[in-house]
Amino acid sequence: MDLLSECKASEMFEGQVVVYKHLYAYIDSMCLKWCLELNIPDIIHNHGQPISLHDLVSTLQVPPPKIGGVHRLMRHLAHNGFFRVVKIHDENNDNEEEKEAYALTVASKLLVKGTEHCLAPMTKCALDPTLSGAYHFLGKWTFEENLTLADVSLGTNLWEFFSKNPSYLSFFNESMISDSQMLKLALQDHRPVFEGLESIVDVGGANGTISKIINAMFPELKCIVFDLPHVVENLSGSNNLSFVGGDMFHYIPHADAVLLKGILHDWDDEHCVKILRNCKDAILNTNVKKGKIIVIDTVINEKSDEYELTQMKLRMDIVMTNVNGKERSEEELKKLFLEVGFQDYKISPLNVIYSLIEIYP
Repeated sequence: MDLLSECKASEMFEGQVVVYKHLYAYIDSMCLKWCLELNIPDIIHNHGQPISLHDLVSTLQVPPPKIGGVHRLMRHLAHNGFFRVVKIHDENNDNEEEKEAYALTVASKLLVKGTEHCLAPMTKCALDPTLSGAYHFLGKWTFEENLTLADVSLGTNLWEFFSKNPSYLSFFNESMISDSQMLKLALQDHRPVFEGLESIVDVGGANGTISKIINAMFPELKCIVFDLPHVVENLSGSNNLSFVGGDMFHYIPHADAVLLKGILHDWDDEHCVKILRNCKDAILNTNVKKGKIIVIDTVINEKSDEYELTQMKLRMDIVMTNVNGKERSEEELKKLFLEVGFQDYKISPLNVIYSLIEIYP
């Protein structure tokens, strides 16, 4: 029996589009990788104005047979929002004929190197063949009861892989720093969250990017960056910012508040409960009655988020198979909070991607 015998031809064609759309979705990522490898956002930025295809390929020194290929790639990236096609006057033409040129959009401006909110490190890390290649092993991962996707693809868990490969650890840390820099804009609108606190410990804070942002907002607030010893051993603090080595599964330094930025989504429920219990112990051992845990993470909300945003969050959820973590819904987070014995929590939108969650003991 033909499974599709009752379907109209138009319906089958629509289904074909869905299949092909996902079949070739990786092309979007590969075009973006090409764009960064050739430093095209930087070239347009340094050009000082929208750049024509002729000037772009001349700067890149592209051989003539590949100029058409560059045009096709730029057309694809422009269609997907990375560049804007505009008209400019041809200065080399006496008739001042207009020609097409590529201008930066907000998305490609975020890829220009050396800027405060550059996401190029995050993009390059995510598209590295060794790391992104892990997702070819999702089928095998499905039947490995206790292994992460990294265990299956790399032969070890992701954190051990980073510790044994310093270049990749640096690569990963740079990507996390670029992501954290984006939060600087959002945190400015959430100052009340930190008001009244005398101390805060940034768990898994790496080089202290988030703590430095908070410290700049509240110079009198004592910020403790807490991470594994090998992560913080060569880092030095200043004024009210310090670095402490340790393991969050054993203990967390005492403070009025504990910050977990992008931590809970790295772990399964069992490990999250351990982390949250240690966080609770850390804030209950201070004299402040308003102690709390501050979580910055993605919260999946399929009912209220727009389709494109939900799609991105669900993709990020699949990314977390690398470490057996997950992006959670409010219901899943609430379950964790109740298991640890927290009395209340509050979720506020931080930016489009992340939410800010305050948990009270």
